[in-house]
Amino acid sequence: MLGIALQTLRARWVSFLGTIVALVLGVAQVAAMGVLLMTMLDLPDRPPERFAQASAVVLPTDPDWDPAHHDLGVRSLPEAEGVSKDLLSRVSATGETVVDRAFYAQLHDGPKNQVGHPWAVARFGGYKLTNGRQPTGDREIVVPSDQAHTGEKVTVMTAAGVSTYTVSGTVAPVDWENAVFFGDAEAARISPRIQALVALGPIDQVRGAVGKDAEILTGKDRHKADASEAEDRETLDNTITLVPVMASVAGTTSVFVVASTFAFAVIQRRREVALLRTVGATPKQVRRMVRGEALLVGTLASALGTALGLYGAQLLTDMLIDLDISPPWFRVRPSLHWTVTAPLAGAFLVGVLVALCGAAAAAHRAGRVRPVEALREAAVDDSGMTPGRLLIGALGVGGGVGLAAWIAVGKPATILSPNTYVTELLVPVLAAAVIAPLAIGPLARLLMWPFRNSAGPTAMLVRESVLTSRRRTAATAAPILLTVGLALSLLAATDSLGAARDHGLRNQVASDYALAPDGTPGISPEVVDRVKKIDGVQIAAPLLTTVYTRDEDRYDENDGMVVDTSALKRTMDLTITEGSLDKLDDNSIAAPDLWGWDAGTTQKILLGDGEEATLKVAAVYKAMRGEDVAYLPERFAPSAAYARDGLARRAYITLDPGTDKATATAAIAKAVQGTGARFLTRDALVASESAYARHLIEVRQRSTAVIVVLFCFIAILNTLLMATSDRRRDLAVLRLAGATPKQVVRFFVAESLLVAGIGIVLALVASAVNIAALWAALLQLFGTTPIVAPWLVVVGIAAVSTVLAVIGTVLPVSAALRSRIVQLVGARE
Repeated sequence: MLGIALQTLRARWVSFLGTIVALVLGVAQVAAMGVLLMTMLDLPDRPPERFAQASAVVLPTDPDWDPAHHDLGVRSLPEAEGVSKDLLSRVSATGETVVDRAFYAQLHDGPKNQVGHPWAVARFGGYKLTNGRQPTGDREIVVPSDQAHTGEKVTVMTAAGVSTYTVSGTVAPVDWENAVFFGDAEAARISPRIQALVALGPIDQVRGAVGKDAEILTGKDRHKADASEAEDRETLDNTITLVPVMASVAGTTSVFVVASTFAFAVIQRRREVALLRTVGATPKQVRRMVRGEALLVGTLASALGTALGLYGAQLLTDMLIDLDISPPWFRVRPSLHWTVTAPLAGAFLVGVLVALCGAAAAAHRAGRVRPVEALREAAVDDSGMTPGRLLIGALGVGGGVGLAAWIAVGKPATILSPNTYVTELLVPVLAAAVIAPLAIGPLARLLMWPFRNSAGPTAMLVRESVLTSRRRTAATAAPILLTVGLALSLLAATDSLGAARDHGLRNQVASDYALAPDGTPGISPEVVDRVKKIDGVQIAAPLLTTVYTRDEDRYDENDGMVVDTSALKRTMDLTITEGSLDKLDDNSIAAPDLWGWDAGTTQKILLGDGEEATLKVAAVYKAMRGEDVAYLPERFAPSAAYARDGLARRAYITLDPGTDKATATAAIAKAVQGTGARFLTRDALVASESAYARHLIEVRQRSTAVIVVLFCFIAILNTLLMATSDRRRDLAVLRLAGATPKQVVRFFVAESLLVAGIGIVLALVASAVNIAALWAALLQLFGTTPIVAPWLVVVGIAAVSTVLAVIGTVLPVSAALRSRIVQLVGARE
């Protein structure tokens, strides 16, 4: 029967073209994302940058520390403390030792990622003066030649303040950092923490002096001391986080569409299968023939799909780089390495299996038809719901509703985890696609009800055509359902969660005004002091730090905020569940409820500079995962520069009663001018904060939605072309009944609009399940918040889907009307 299958494909290749296109695109998606993920498991070693010419680098580290489990900027306790005086003394005894420091230092209007170093370490990164001389005084610096010129006076912003320096010399710029070099004494004043040591003594003696107190980096390991190591890790973590989500959603969608398309292609050929049964073909032979066709089509399409996927992997990588998700150096290159061949082979097998599975059910069903019933079975469609599909549909509906209820009642915090939540949105939409044949009848009658009294037979013919061909209608409506349903669910979840976060932040901030970074990573404490000196002004500028707590033989790291406790009470409206902020003083702490600390208890903590403190929990407030920070008294401010960069991410400002608003706001604006801080209202702060916090979530969900929608757009056009091109007999019957070519086209357009309407209604029903669960979860997490969605975008997607459905109908109908057979039929009228 394989020979017959091959002959069938040669004779009717046009009928299988749509199936091949769908399968090629589905396999290409799976292959591209598989190659991207596997390539990330075997990344090339990055060469050292800052210490490329250093023989050995001493870097304090924690051997159990895994940076992949922490946000960018979070340091282990040994790394936060830096090199101790004792370790510096021991290493210096082995030979020449150069102290390295790395801290925030940005020229006014300079790049946001500028960093300061002592001039002594410049030579190890290959820096050489191109003009001028090295810095010798406390107010001299060396900068890249594209930032300033020798002799020029420039403003430099650091965590220690905003000062004016003279450029004593320049160096050639490099592509891996934007550095500002200070004299050694000035660098030590700005950043007391020693990040690393360059040891130039005998390596064996250095190892003996260091012992287990730090890590000694040599060779390619020196790259661990580069700032780009942490930046690359963050971007790669974002990629690793995003791609599986995209792969699961896009892969599931493509496999579903491909399987549905192939099954529909087999169903379209039931007449041929029926005729084979009447001439003596056994059920086994029929099944073997159909499986042979599926194997041939699956092999051809999967081979083309893997080739396209290899090319598409780099396109996907380029898209992620443009979105600032993946690092600019990340590339996917064709090779015979297992990271490329394994996912391609897997995608190829998936394509073949999807083709075989897509054809198996229809082949089994066609093989069971008795010869006497063959012609009747081939001519009349049924409900489209086989027992197996009904079972899967019931499980899908139950699972979708149950999952929605679980999110709404049991685990509302699930919506805060894009990795989990995005995949859960798939279930109701796919379940609706599976049970679509059951809904065809009621929806067709409902949508055609307004046209029940219309003149002419078109409305009646359209309704009856859909009702008597429910399997075909369900197959053609499925891509539209998936397109609109997934787009609405994903985009509504993204926008509603963002709006809820805005609402929560707006309610939490009690101040009328605020400061936000303006082209800088944060606000200098000196700028905060300037504002604090203005009469009638209260300001709270939390400094981000890390709170270390001992858990048996290891340390746990949590975010903390060092803040003026008196100003905190006036500027922040925290939801207190235990204790009171009135009890917050220099020896106490306000902790989030997620930490499990009780008000009134004492907790022993370690700060970034190694200081140990025992603090009383004065208050416990309600916090969400990801926003749970402890508020510490201002006396711990020096430790913030060790644990992080010593900058405030925002500052909250209130005015004392009776203070002249115009005078105070003008003084604040003048005080922060040119300091890298921007004075703004609370609402403007909320808008800027939400935009920053939502960026990665929006990129994840919107990029996933774009890939799914584009694939589904192609599937819509593909499926409608398949469905309509096989209806020459219907077209000929209409012509025999006296319909003009214009009336025939009108009938098919009306039918495609009805099919699109059915798909959109089912999508709205499935999305309603997701949105109801989302609303209930948001209500528990944030209080009363509205459901927000980009309705114009969703309407546009639905409109494009409908237009594609019409195009996929009109094109084959117009071609068929020009065929000689149909023209002869029309001539017999």
